[in-house]
Amino acid sequence: MLAASSMFAFTPNAEAATAVLGVSASVSANCTISASALAFGRYEALLGNATQPLNAVGALSIACTRGSAPKITMDMGQYPNAGRRYMTATASSAGGLYYEIYQPPSVTPGTPCSFPGMTPWGASSTQTFVPGAPTGRHPRTYSVCGTIPAGQLAPIGSYADTVVATVNF
Repeated sequence: MLAASSMFAFTPNAEAATAVLGVSASVSANCTISASALAFGRYEALLGNATQPLNAVGALSIACTRGSAPKITMDMGQYPNAGRRYMTATASSAGGLYYEIYQPPSVTPGTPCSFPGMTPWGASSTQTFVPGAPTGRHPRTYSVCGTIPAGQLAPIGSYADTVVATVNF
């Protein structure tokens, strides 16, 4: 039985033909983005924040394919006025509370905020954050630096806004 098996496995006079099988794939530039809230807490208009700004830190995380060139912008929020961001009172239309969002001081992920912030984060080319090309697929997290300037006399209430962050690649 073993000899018969060997005969079928090797045939010296067999003819052969070959074909080339093409193999291909493509990888497109892609990014994902997520955010954690910029929560200021209590603004003390008559006490500490009468002369000192109130600062807060949020975060943005992006993950992009290698070779992409991400750029992160932020819109002016839902209640802009004269080129400035405002939170509005959630229970009434009593007024607004001016605030600003700044880029972190470095493109190195995890760099903490420094206050006062230097570069506003917006949608114009001078306000776009350019973190650099990714070296892997893991998310990179960047600080979102927020400031409510001192001396605002906003009415009592809870204030909120929604800002859209966009990663272009």
